[in-house]
Amino acid sequence: MANTQLVWFKRDLRTHDHVPLREATLRGRVLPLYIVEPDYWKGADASGRHWEVVRESLIELRDALHQFGLPLIIRKGDAVGVLENLRREHEVHALWSHEETGNAFTFERDKRVGHWAKANGIEWTEVPQFGVVRRLKQRGGWVRHWEAHMNQPVQALPTIIEAVQNIVSEPIPTAQELAIQQDACPHRQRGGRKLALKYLDSFFAERGLSYHYQMSSPNTAPQACSRLSVPLSVGAVSIREVLQRTVYERERARNSDRYRAFTAFEARLHWHCHFIQKFESEPELEFQNMNRGFDGMRENQFNQNHFNAWAKGNTGLPFVDACMRRLQATGWINFRMRAMLVSVASYQLWLHWPMLAQHLAKLFTDYEPGIHYPQIQMQSGTTGINIPRIYNPVKQSQDQDPRGEFIRYWLPELRQLPNEMIHTPWLMEAPELKRHGVTLGENYPLPVIEPEQAAREAKANYTLWRQRTETLELSKAVLEKHGSRKKIRRKSSGSKQESRQKSKQKDLFA
Repeated sequence: MANTQLVWFKRDLRTHDHVPLREATLRGRVLPLYIVEPDYWKGADASGRHWEVVRESLIELRDALHQFGLPLIIRKGDAVGVLENLRREHEVHALWSHEETGNAFTFERDKRVGHWAKANGIEWTEVPQFGVVRRLKQRGGWVRHWEAHMNQPVQALPTIIEAVQNIVSEPIPTAQELAIQQDACPHRQRGGRKLALKYLDSFFAERGLSYHYQMSSPNTAPQACSRLSVPLSVGAVSIREVLQRTVYERERARNSDRYRAFTAFEARLHWHCHFIQKFESEPELEFQNMNRGFDGMRENQFNQNHFNAWAKGNTGLPFVDACMRRLQATGWINFRMRAMLVSVASYQLWLHWPMLAQHLAKLFTDYEPGIHYPQIQMQSGTTGINIPRIYNPVKQSQDQDPRGEFIRYWLPELRQLPNEMIHTPWLMEAPELKRHGVTLGENYPLPVIEPEQAAREAKANYTLWRQRTETLELSKAVLEKHGSRKKIRRKSSGSKQESRQKSKQKDLFA
C-alpha cells in the first residue's frame, strides 16, 4: 500500500503557497483533512461570525483541491479521535500541518496530537506559516529569521497528485448544527481566497494609495486599509505572498506618492509576526499579565456595569459607542479605534483586560490570538515596556470624525445634534438637547464617567503601579524577552529629558 500522507488544514485554508501540502504530494498519496472541533467552538473567544468566515473559506478550499483531483475530508470531533480513526482506516504514514500559534485550546490539543503521533510511530512535520520561531531562546536575530522565511519562493503544487481513494467526507456543518450561539453580524466581510485576491489587487491599484494617512479615521479606513486581516487570520492567503506583492508594488512606486503608502503597509506586515512571536514565546499571555508586577492593579475593582455599557456601546461617550456598534455590526474596525476601545475600557473605566480580550475576540472577524492578546496587554498598560497611551475619546472624536459623520451613522439617536456638540452631548443644556431630539438617560445614556477626570485618576493610579520596584525590575526581563531590537534614533540637540517628557505627555493623552 502506498504511503498515506495526511495533510491537516487548520488556520491555512488555501492550496497556494501551502508548503505542507506540497511536501506531502511529493511523498505519497494525499489525504487532505479539516477537523471541526465542537469543543473549540464552545470557547469564550469563539463566535458564529468566526465560523461563517471559516465555513466560506472551507467551501473555496474544497473547490480548489478538487481542481487537483483531491477531496477535502471533513470530520467532526476530537482531533486525536479523528486522527486515530483515519490512521486505522487508511494506514496513515505521515502527518503534515502548519505550525499554529493559537489559543490555549489549540495549544493543548496540539500537545495531545504530538503524543498520539509519537505513540503510533507517525512522523508529524509542522512547517512555519509565519516568520515566527518555535522555542526561540532570545529575540536577538529574530528579524533575520523573519526575512529568511519571507524571502523563500512562493510554493505551487505539482500538476500530478495521487489522492486517497474511496473516502467520503462529512458535510461542512452550519453554525446552527455546531450549536454556536447566534451572532448577528449583518455587514460582515466574507471569507475565502477569491475575495482576498480582489482586495489585494484593489488595494495596490487604488484603495491603498493614501493608506498611510487614511488608516486612522474610521471614516476612511474601511476603504484605505487592505482588508486582508480576515483572510490572513484563516490562512486563505499567506503572509509571504502578500509581503512579496507589497515589496514588488512598493519598488514600482519608488518615485511616486504611493511609495510611502506601501512602505507603511509593509511595516504592518512586519508588525503582524512581531506580535505573534511574543505569544508563541509566552502563551500564558492569554491569561496573565505580561509584567506580573501589575498583578492586582485592576482585578479587584472590576465594575460590571461599566463593562456592560462598554460592551454594548452604551457608555454615553459617542465616539466610543459608535466604534463599538460598528464593530458589532461589521466585525471589523481600524487599528487606532481598536486601541482606543481598549484604552478607554482599561483606564477611564479601569477594567481588567481578560474580559475585554474575550469580548473583542468574539467580535473581531479577523481574530488572530497571537496578535490579539499581546496587543490587548500593550493597550491596557500591563507590559511595563510600552509608554501607556490613555486615549482621550473626545479628542479622538474631534480629530478623526470632526463633522460627526461616523457618529451619526452608527448612533442615529444623535443625528440631529450640531457638529460642535455631537462629540460631547452631556455638556449641552437639557432643553437644547431636547430641541435636537435627545434626552440623556432616555434615548441616549448619560456618560458612565467624566472622561477627563477619569483619565487623570487612572494616570495617577497607573503611575504608582508602574514605578513600583518590583514592576520596574520585571520590566527588564519583559524587554529582554519580547522587546523589539530596532535601533532607536536619538536627537543630537535639545534636552533629552524635555523631549522624553513631551513624548510621554503626548502618549498619555492621545
